[in-house]
Amino acid sequence: MNKALVQLTVTRVREIFRQPEAIFWTFLFPVLMSVVLGVAFRSERPDPSAAVVVEGPGADLLETALRGDAAVRVERMDAEAANARLRAGRAAILLIPGDPVTFRFDPTRPESEVARVRANAAVQRAAGRIDPIAVREERVSERGSRYIDFLVPGLLGMNLMGGGLWGIGWTIVEMRIRKLLKLQLTTPMRRRDFLLSHVLVRLVFIPLEVLPLLFLSFLLFDVRVAGSLGAVALVSCLGAVSFAGLGTLIASRARTTGTISGLINLCSLPMFVLSGVFFSTARFPEALQPWIRALPLTALVDALRSVMGEGATIAAIGPQLILLALWGVASFAVALRVFRWS
Repeated sequence: MNKALVQLTVTRVREIFRQPEAIFWTFLFPVLMSVVLGVAFRSERPDPSAAVVVEGPGADLLETALRGDAAVRVERMDAEAANARLRAGRAAILLIPGDPVTFRFDPTRPESEVARVRANAAVQRAAGRIDPIAVREERVSERGSRYIDFLVPGLLGMNLMGGGLWGIGWTIVEMRIRKLLKLQLTTPMRRRDFLLSHVLVRLVFIPLEVLPLLFLSFLLFDVRVAGSLGAVALVSCLGAVSFAGLGTLIASRARTTGTISGLINLCSLPMFVLSGVFFSTARFPEALQPWIRALPLTALVDALRSVMGEGATIAAIGPQLILLALWGVASFAVALRVFRWS
């Protein structure tokens, strides 16, 4: 490693520590977000379904039947208020007494379908339903199969993506706006060294991004790494390099903070939705799956989940690692060709 590159990397590190807001958004905010989401989705029973019984003959029997089921939270009101509650999304289902009882709900809302099943079961049991086949429930709550175990790798991937895109893209554009890039152009510094120093800084700060999140997840929610920490470190480094390459690319021509923030959002928001950070990518149509799997955040999150949840080896996640490396190298190579100092 040449001396100029070392000095540039050290300078980038010092610049970050001189910006308290950068430290907060890059390191502290993702950790706080993981704690908040972990509390919201901790391993407890699901919230009761919000059901409303509409006033009318037979409403008393329906209300009594629903109140006997802890999985349903029931209210009773007139038709106008009940419909307003349903339109506002504060009720998952309406029960209108009559013969037969009418269930009014929006089938496109998953919570409404769950409410329909729960409400129907409660009403039928109250009416003396006899199930022809005896069944029993076995609720899963052990480590590795909870939602929080699914969520933490997604948050870690999201953190690494944000650090690469915002931490590098925004910084370079800020330097361009303040004419600092023009000043550096007067030195014998090479473009490659300048951009590569930003990538190396991402690697320097990986422990500060990864370890606090893993530690708090373990401390607060008992989330453990089933595989090796070395595999987690390797995946995290390749993920950071991948998004560092993307960060340098989207900042290579942007001249204003409005432009770079728009480009970062254009790049990151689709991946927030498509790459399985908060829910499985299997929810999307089969025709989209090849495109979703080709996204760097999908590869990063899938690799982290395999290592942390299933104990996968490095060889087992080889395809994801190769994809991350390709994204990083290709993005950086293009950035070198199109980068402008001013």
